[in-house]
Amino acid sequence: MIVVVGSVNVDFVASVEELPKPGETVAAHALGTVSGGKGANQAVAARRLGGDVTLVAAIGSDSVSMDLKEELAADGVSIAYVETIPDSRSGTALITVDGRGENVISVFSGANGKLSLSQAAIELIESAEILLMQLEIPMETVLAAARAAKGTVVLNAAPATVLPDELFERIDVLIVNEHEAVVALDSEGPARIPTVITTLGARGASVRTEFETVIVPAPQVDVVDTTGAGDTFCGAFCASVARGETTIDAVVLAARAGALATTGLGARSAMPTLAELANHHWE
Repeated sequence: MIVVVGSVNVDFVASVEELPKPGETVAAHALGTVSGGKGANQAVAARRLGGDVTLVAAIGSDSVSMDLKEELAADGVSIAYVETIPDSRSGTALITVDGRGENVISVFSGANGKLSLSQAAIELIESAEILLMQLEIPMETVLAAARAAKGTVVLNAAPATVLPDELFERIDVLIVNEHEAVVALDSEGPARIPTVITTLGARGASVRTEFETVIVPAPQVDVVDTTGAGDTFCGAFCASVARGETTIDAVVLAARAGALATTGLGARSAMPTLAELANHHWE
């Protein structure tokens, strides 16, 4: 079982030709509303790739929140531990995507910032084979989950944040992109983590284990929107590890899943299933 402790958002996605510079206004040629949040996205990605996934999260009591839960349930993610915070809005992301698929994202934490762990959630985490977390929720909640975990602890250190020293002692796998690596790896702490994976965008991913450092290339695809590619990578990696695959094989699958996720607009629209990965013609 994979337990994801993380955020649930509603994403407003504006499509533009060029990302605006500071002080500049640009016209958007499309505007979409989609479900997101790093925790929810990673849970969906892991579920679509065969994982048995339960999400521990918080949503608001506003009108969009029930839709967020229903979409997660429709994807097969267990929502029994998604709590509703009274008088709160769900997390909200404002995303601008340019013609090359690059994006700029601003996030309002909303109910995500009030997520804490009930005793039932702690017991669930204790029973999990894999615990997957991100940093769009309070650091105190991340630490509490890491302390409770008895299985493999995977942390996607995003958004970029300086990590407390205690967390380094409790992480088995750290996943960061190049920007996040500058912040999270700027200490002696990461040397104590058995596996550090740095995603490199179109160049693939670097995997540093106790024994070796390996570069896994990314497949070439026609990029529409990079939003959610990193989340897809994290969920796919955990689903693969849960099936018993090696770290490197799991990263190869995660890189392919992340690449396919960039071929549609929004965080989840192009997240692949196992069948779609198997049937895709890889160069």
